[in-house]
Amino acid sequence: MSASSLNYVFRPPVGRSLLLTALLGTLAQPALAEGETTTSTANTSAQATTAETVTVTSDRLRDALAPTEGYTADSSTSATKTDTPLNETPQSVSVVTREQIEDQGSESVQQSLRYSPGVFAGGRGAGNSRYDFIRLRGFGGTSNLDNVYLDGLKLLGDAGAYNTPQIDPYFLERVDVFKGPSSVLYGQNQPGGMVSLTSKRPRFQPFHELQTEFGNNGQRAARFDFTGPLNDEQTIAYRLVGQADASDTMYHHSEQERYTLAPSVTFAPDEDTTLTLMAYLQHDPESGFYGFVPADGTIHDHNGRTISRHFFDGDPDYNRFDRYQRMFGYHFEHRFNDVFTARQNFRYLSMDIDYDQVYGRNFAADDSNMLERGVASSTESLKAYAVDNQLQADFDTGPVTHTVLVGLDYQHRRNTGNQQFGSTDDYADEYGCPQGQTSCGSVSPINAFDPSYDDIQLAYGAGSSFIHKVEQTGVYLQDQLALGGWRLNLSGREDWARATTESSTTDTSRDNQSHFSGRAGLLYAFDNGVSPYLSYSESFNPSTRADENGDILGPTEGNQYEAGVKYQPPGTRDQYTVSVYRLTQTDVPSAVDDPTYDGTYYESIGKVRTHGVELSAKTHLTEQFALMASYTYTDMEFAKTNDSTEDNTPPEAPRHMASAWGKYDFDSGSLNGLALGAGVRYVGSSWADDENTVQVPAYTLVDAMASYDLGRLTPDLNGLNVRVNANNLLDKDYVASCTSLRNCFYGQERNVTATVSYRF
Repeated sequence: MSASSLNYVFRPPVGRSLLLTALLGTLAQPALAEGETTTSTANTSAQATTAETVTVTSDRLRDALAPTEGYTADSSTSATKTDTPLNETPQSVSVVTREQIEDQGSESVQQSLRYSPGVFAGGRGAGNSRYDFIRLRGFGGTSNLDNVYLDGLKLLGDAGAYNTPQIDPYFLERVDVFKGPSSVLYGQNQPGGMVSLTSKRPRFQPFHELQTEFGNNGQRAARFDFTGPLNDEQTIAYRLVGQADASDTMYHHSEQERYTLAPSVTFAPDEDTTLTLMAYLQHDPESGFYGFVPADGTIHDHNGRTISRHFFDGDPDYNRFDRYQRMFGYHFEHRFNDVFTARQNFRYLSMDIDYDQVYGRNFAADDSNMLERGVASSTESLKAYAVDNQLQADFDTGPVTHTVLVGLDYQHRRNTGNQQFGSTDDYADEYGCPQGQTSCGSVSPINAFDPSYDDIQLAYGAGSSFIHKVEQTGVYLQDQLALGGWRLNLSGREDWARATTESSTTDTSRDNQSHFSGRAGLLYAFDNGVSPYLSYSESFNPSTRADENGDILGPTEGNQYEAGVKYQPPGTRDQYTVSVYRLTQTDVPSAVDDPTYDGTYYESIGKVRTHGVELSAKTHLTEQFALMASYTYTDMEFAKTNDSTEDNTPPEAPRHMASAWGKYDFDSGSLNGLALGAGVRYVGSSWADDENTVQVPAYTLVDAMASYDLGRLTPDLNGLNVRVNANNLLDKDYVASCTSLRNCFYGQERNVTATVSYRF
């Protein structure tokens, strides 16, 4: 067992050699995880005759789960499910640490990824904040809601309805982004990658924080984070994290409100065993704006006028999204000996939502200022659970070192609900009733430039009930081999997935699929810190589309070839990476325009291809000055379709993105205790629709931060810190992206917050 997993008090008998005491302290100290401390009161004077107590403190967490100092993490579990150094992982992984989340004032998971290469996290702008819409290497959108994981287990929301969970970033230790297909360890997944969230866990070092926040648009929050041991033997530790926050948002008649509590307890009866019980309870009585505006009136004028970015397209009396989410789980690990370690992760999720909304669509006519609208109502209840069993074996065969992982996981999700929809008559006449309803209902249009909310006329169509069920069982095997500087990763997995959709208005559909996924990666770690690598990986994702016979189509499949170089100069915290890749998704459902067929059916003939280059750097120009920068090139196209969109670029896929963030900590002179940070984000132009008829203009945003440690003024203020964040400092008015010509999203206006933290 490594010294980094120990937590004990060593008391050498009085009169023993001080050399033994000093040696033990020296051996234990370097093995501590970054951010931990060793305290020693041993007298090292040659004349001393009495040995004092040596205390070694550790949080018994694997390096990839422990708190990280600064912006640079050394290892990750997202790509391999084992604690593997990033510069020995033959695939692209980016990590956002706790310190980066705080310094950049991230209010959501998607905001925390704004400076990560290969990630388009701001496409939904200021609206749609109730979900984390994240595109990885061009893939994602709504379907990417299924690619968010918490503590190694998928967040089992229902992207086919509205019942999908969201984790607040204050409760996270870090966010990992594993880019490229990840089915070999996690099962069904989008090919662009996955976002892996790591919760704050109990620590055996006491830590207490009280925090309050205020900002424009009525933003206010109160938070606390307490952790530490519960007994003198330091075998039990707790953590209790809580938050209450609210704001008025930049949209009229739209508010956000959230209350969250996350208790957890770790039991560590010996150095080889840990059991952590965790819960996450969140209530969102108000969930902000969830809508869009058309390209006509935003990207370009409509009748010589532009829709305000504060425009609220709904109705104040029909604007509700009340969400409860409850999660309970545990993480168990036991090391049997120097070879075998067993782990089991389990989580149960219960969610309920109550949703009513009126939302905008298209203008009624080219010369009209009246915006057609739709209305939606949904009451849903979701129950889900997931378990992952792992057995890790670390051994040698001659000169080759192996880390073998065998796993069996299972996940189950069942979401039930009742939905009602309606739309303006003109829209229904053109497109038919929403969601296949037999009667449409109706809602009156609204003037997009001079809205009135006093005379709404609304009627829902006939509602429908539904049941969405998903099950997945997977068995996987991975071997990480090391020979000198060589690192070889070979992985394989077999999945059995089943999806069932029942509805009161349509026939029940069932789909049973099995699929094998593989991965191979080769890396060489030179002594000078340079690590070139090659990798191949696969993914699959079950389809929900039906063919002309009503049968569910087979899954989409993805494969990626990637090559890159990672560089971490020995003895530094600096990291530099460059990666190039070719990513292809096949068997994509394509709608068939068949006038002889009543309705729409699909064929699995589509293909989407992406070529890309990603550059990133995290460096320390001095001990006080930290800098991170990234560049992303994404060339994405519909490689094969059955319509005129072939060879076009999908929406929300800007070809160029770049970012840079720097932070300077003053540690001497009159500015001692002050930290200043600033960042710039560039997002290139993207297409607003599949037909590539309208482009979303490129935009550049500036962010800034200033913080001050008030304890540098007087000891009476020790632990007190003030931080001010400004996102979109120059108040750029821009469209973040569009998913179609009627679905465009305004970006966040200037947002300024002041945060006061007290740590003790």
